[in-house]
Amino acid sequence: MVKEKDKQFSRELAIDHLKADLISELPPNAQVSKVVFEGPFVVIYSLNPADLMENGDIVKSLAKSLRKRIVIRSDVTVRREKEEARARILEIVPENAEITNMIFEDELGEVIIEAKKPGAVIGRSGTTLREIYREISWRPKVVRSPPIQSQLIKSIRNTLTAESELRKHALLNIGKRIHRAKVIYDSYIRLTGLGGFSEVGRSCMLLETAETKILIDCGFNVGSREPDQMFPFFNAPEFDIADVDAVIVTHAHLDHSGLIPFLYKWGYRGPVYANDATLSLMTLLQKDYIEVAERESKLVPYSQRDIKNMILHTITRRYGEVTDLSNDIRLTMTPAGHILGSSIIHVHIGDGRYNLAIANDFKGRRSRLLDRANTKFPRLEAIILESTYAGPRDIMPKRDDAEIQLVKIINQTTRRGGKVLIPSLAVGRAQELMVVLANFHRKRKMAEVPVYLDGLIAEATAIHSCHPEYLSSYLQDQIFNEGYNPFLSEIFNPVDNQSKRKSIVEGKPAVIMATSGMLTGGNSVEYFKDLAEDPRNSIVFVSYQAEGTLGRRIASGVKEIRSIEDGRMMMLPVKMEIHQIDGFSGHSDRNEIMNYFRELSPKPERVVLIHGQRNKSQSLAQALSKRYHIKVEVPLNLETLRFN
Repeated sequence: MVKEKDKQFSRELAIDHLKADLISELPPNAQVSKVVFEGPFVVIYSLNPADLMENGDIVKSLAKSLRKRIVIRSDVTVRREKEEARARILEIVPENAEITNMIFEDELGEVIIEAKKPGAVIGRSGTTLREIYREISWRPKVVRSPPIQSQLIKSIRNTLTAESELRKHALLNIGKRIHRAKVIYDSYIRLTGLGGFSEVGRSCMLLETAETKILIDCGFNVGSREPDQMFPFFNAPEFDIADVDAVIVTHAHLDHSGLIPFLYKWGYRGPVYANDATLSLMTLLQKDYIEVAERESKLVPYSQRDIKNMILHTITRRYGEVTDLSNDIRLTMTPAGHILGSSIIHVHIGDGRYNLAIANDFKGRRSRLLDRANTKFPRLEAIILESTYAGPRDIMPKRDDAEIQLVKIINQTTRRGGKVLIPSLAVGRAQELMVVLANFHRKRKMAEVPVYLDGLIAEATAIHSCHPEYLSSYLQDQIFNEGYNPFLSEIFNPVDNQSKRKSIVEGKPAVIMATSGMLTGGNSVEYFKDLAEDPRNSIVFVSYQAEGTLGRRIASGVKEIRSIEDGRMMMLPVKMEIHQIDGFSGHSDRNEIMNYFRELSPKPERVVLIHGQRNKSQSLAQALSKRYHIKVEVPLNLETLRFN
């Protein structure tokens, strides 16, 4: 065994050598003040950053030879004071750019310029941006002004600004760990299921090499209150929080990200890698989860402080960016088509010796909200696929048919004086439905009734509007070319207080979209209790209803439920119409999974099916194996698979 102090010495020696190589290769006019390792990045601080940036070929060549991602930042001593810089930007940028906000990020030495017309800020061939950089020594980053401001994104930025020293310290520690010298020479690759293997929920897996241990997702079972069924198997002999080098989050849903803050409560201080939209959405869902849990006297596994710790340690990556997680693993995120920011992760192990893709949740067909999942990888020896809807009968209706069915239910229900309750996932499903309803309203094919958005839906929609680059080409065309944004349709009305909810229940026909999607808590349950006894009303389930949830019982046809009102147990008759529409799912059905594998390039030699009921996964495994003559496995939780 290699002693920890020997590892530390090798790590420091490797970093010193790398710094020396960098400085010797850079031209003298670069005026390098320091070289540090911040997370996966090699950061060069310069007293003359504009010249160094313009001579980009040297930096690109250096990054290629060192096989490291290099970031150029201005030394803090040459940056203009923020108010001076703000005034100079307004002088340089033409008024027709319509700048709406400027955000200075000390840690990155960047200024984010929000403008209604980003092109006017950039200038022809980037001339205006270069002038800004030369004048203020803050690196300008231009984004389109979001049509709906997100309070959550603003809160995350404020946290990073207020705690910039803690953030910097965390990144420096992470950098030392990533850029360490190779100590152990072995070639094994192991994958252990800690949750979500032969089941749906509490997704969590441990990827190990001789050098590195990485946790991929860490969620809980939203339909369970029992800790032994709710949490991943943290007591597995393979898992030790002290040995985890990194955590990767595929997407924001709580069954994949809900327990990330719990790791920090437990003492983890390593990095979390996630898409930038995923960071915002998972923070939103985690904050709401603990607030609802406290209100309903449920298990609260972590605090707001733990969420803040997660934010300070999260390194956001965009699709296609290659990132060193350690000296033997590189990560690339690609679109999954499931929800905003959802990623199929490609893991490049041992200098390309083995390549593994993990599609924890993915959509093989384009939706109105998102384009389809990525099918092309540089190399691929094995792939891990979700199998939520893998059974022979799990064939979803066409999306167009599902849309028509939904609008038909709305029109029939409201015509008879009723209200339509749609319990919805706040992230993904709600925005997909909003685009559908706005489209039908625009074409005058839906009843003229208000659509109320309750719970997290309004804020989640604001986050979507801040990331138009991840939306489908269909939506981007509507927003940028047609000048029509469905999220801003006049039919949508956010609900933010109890008195408004009461007036909605007692008022005229309407559509109510409320969280949670499985009736496990939140405002959808309260609306259900108020509307259930009136046969004029309808409830429409548009998402998966997990075992043990109230939504599953109602969708199965239960005619009455137990309800506690004012401390007394009562039986609540369910007389409203009950509908289940499966066509809006963000998951792939059996045919889509088969077609996705057919289009995969290159074809992997091995397939592992997870995130599904065991009998369904085994049925799909047989079909894939028979058609493509490959090895397909359906492991259980706590099983360890060896690759290569």
